[in-house]
Amino acid sequence: MKSTTRGTLAAVITCVAAAAAAAASATPAAAIGTVPVPVPLDGVEKSLNVELPTIGGEIPLPTPGAPEGPRFAEGRLLPERAVPQLPVAAGLPGVGLRAPLPEVLGDDFNHLSLDAPASDLRTIGPGLALDAPLTAPNPDRFGMPDLQPPQAGVVTPVLQAEPGADLGLGTGL
Repeated sequence: MKSTTRGTLAAVITCVAAAAAAAASATPAAAIGTVPVPVPLDGVEKSLNVELPTIGGEIPLPTPGAPEGPRFAEGRLLPERAVPQLPVAAGLPGVGLRAPLPEVLGDDFNHLSLDAPASDLRTIGPGLALDAPLTAPNPDRFGMPDLQPPQAGVVTPVLQAEPGADLGLGTGL
């Protein structure tokens, strides 16, 4: 094998190995559920020489899902769920707060902490169900459809969440 061929092959293998290592260590954007949002108060704390609260939050990233398509229903001219519902998975924003307290409750309770982590939120958007003013072909009437009142309905949206929070008192939280 020529030296240029060996060099090219080594370069290709090195690039493939580097790309595989980067892909293994990097987290894809779709896998990240929340984005942390810190509130920087360190400069104010150091300039005033006082202990200030530590505040941070989490903003969830919504991820749309695949809608469930229309389904055929016997006896209907149009399929069920003519306008399908769109599922979206996201979360409720989270917050973390650590604040100093005056020592009113004694030496053991000089800090307050509140943790409300981002919680999962599942939603399904509204949908629409329609049916035409005609029925399926009727064999008793030589294949002519019967008349019926038109039907329209709204499929209600769904919202599911389980938020939670922890409140604590202690020393140096």
